[in-house]
Amino acid sequence: MNQSIREPWGLSVFGAGSVRAEPQLVRVKLAVDVLEPSPDKAFQKAGTAVSRLREALRLHGIPDTSVSGSKLSLNSEYDGYGTGRKFLGYRCQASYIVEIEAVDDLQQVIVDAVDAGANRVDEVTFDVRDKPALRDEARRRAVAAARRKAEVYADATGVPLGGVLHVQDVDAEAWEFRSHRGHGGGGGSSEGNLAPGMVEVQAGVLLGFSLGR
Repeated sequence: MNQSIREPWGLSVFGAGSVRAEPQLVRVKLAVDVLEPSPDKAFQKAGTAVSRLREALRLHGIPDTSVSGSKLSLNSEYDGYGTGRKFLGYRCQASYIVEIEAVDDLQQVIVDAVDAGANRVDEVTFDVRDKPALRDEARRRAVAAARRKAEVYADATGVPLGGVLHVQDVDAEAWEFRSHRGHGGGGGSSEGNLAPGMVEVQAGVLLGFSLGR
């Protein structure tokens, strides 16, 4: 297979860097989801569950400002399609994202929230407070990795490595970054009993170097 370099101007290398840190907080997406034969019963049951949920979170010391939510929504629910579909009732839902700083209390918070009426746990995400600072360090490591790679190529080809001509940031969330890196980074998720893993912050960069003669 023939390959050619369309614009032979120097050396282009990709570098990846990451920083791992203990999680400092966790965000849990909870939802109240009820199905009743009439709209008033659906609103009433969901409203009661929401009130109990809010109170359960307050008992764990979670302030209302750490709970972002939505208003109750109501939709007709059917089973099947077309003329043969069957009316099941009215589904009333409300979802909330709860930010919990006491990571060690996570399991009990979820248990009490479900007992209070949150019948769906849609997502659990561990995070850190100062992610921008960790991202900056990951970027520095990415630049260092790219430079090391460039030095290896220059040494192997016997050509002096020149200065940096081009710097291109690679979005850590983009598909291109994952394909360059070859594997996904840990997002703090873990198996088993919701024990937090390490939060990994990643960065990638493309560096272009000139080459000496």
